[in-house]
Amino acid sequence: MDGPERTATAGQAASPVYHGGDLAQVRAEHPEAPTPWIDLSTGINPWPYPLPPLDPDDWTRLPEPARVATLEAAAARAYGVGDAARVAATPGTQAAIQMLPRVLPGARVAILGFTYQEHARTWRDAGRSVMVVDDPIDLVGADVAVVVNPNNPDGRRLSPAALAAIADALASSGGTLIVDEAFVDVEDPAASIAADLPPSTIVLRSFGKTWGLAGLRLGFVLGAPHFAAEIRRAFGPWAVSGPAIGIGQAALDDAEWLAETRRRLAAAAERLDGLLADAGFTPVGGTALFRLVSHPQASAVRHRLAAAGVHVRRFPHDPTLLRFGLPGPEDHWRRLAAALAES
Repeated sequence: MDGPERTATAGQAASPVYHGGDLAQVRAEHPEAPTPWIDLSTGINPWPYPLPPLDPDDWTRLPEPARVATLEAAAARAYGVGDAARVAATPGTQAAIQMLPRVLPGARVAILGFTYQEHARTWRDAGRSVMVVDDPIDLVGADVAVVVNPNNPDGRRLSPAALAAIADALASSGGTLIVDEAFVDVEDPAASIAADLPPSTIVLRSFGKTWGLAGLRLGFVLGAPHFAAEIRRAFGPWAVSGPAIGIGQAALDDAEWLAETRRRLAAAAERLDGLLADAGFTPVGGTALFRLVSHPQASAVRHRLAAAGVHVRRFPHDPTLLRFGLPGPEDHWRRLAAALAES
């Protein structure tokens, strides 16, 4: 889901949206590859949060509003948000991205690129004029501006102060800033703007990536209390499942696990850097959950990796780029190292 765009054109996409993490497709293209496949096309923690025991009611009853409120309070604590009324739980960040055009006005949308393409696609599908820009200053003047921070796939980062300045400039003309912080949980907490949210600013937070439970489908929208309430109304009752509430609350309150996970992911990312450098890749950017690299023969390398049962993310707009997620089990590291050595 990360096919990026560079062109600052209004109203039309630079290229079709490319969902590069489709493992079924690459399996079909390489039926002789050894199994099990190692899927490094995602930016998901390969060491997931250990599932806590769940109350049977989490499976058999519709979630009570009070349970959702308890989950939102846990998210507020985890994100440093003083008022839980500013937090709305959603069935994943992608669902929130698709909901935003339904609840936010404004004809002109500016997106800081290149980045996660679903933002541009969703706003265009809603009939808005979309401009993908390279310079943050070009966000000012839009009705809605979108920044993915840290960025996917290159890890570009804007400081909270820089984001606050953009938010203030937008607010002066009635605009709204959306900050997608899907990968910020693996960063220093000070990298997030959530704890000191400027007016007319909305933050999206993903749960599944850092906690390694993407299939749970859980995310959060942070904003002014009236906007969080509007998001809850838009999704309607029972938007978040009972198991997602139980698991999400336990995980978000487990600060010790998150601190240890940050250390573990940082060490794994450094190890991955070494493997990629030894294979002749040039680093471009990334986060602790993925690395974006370049290679003059990236397309050929990707095919050779796939033939070895290793799936990585490609970018049709720039065939020199590949994105690698983190291997998990030690045998995955060994298989990746062997495949890279053969490439």
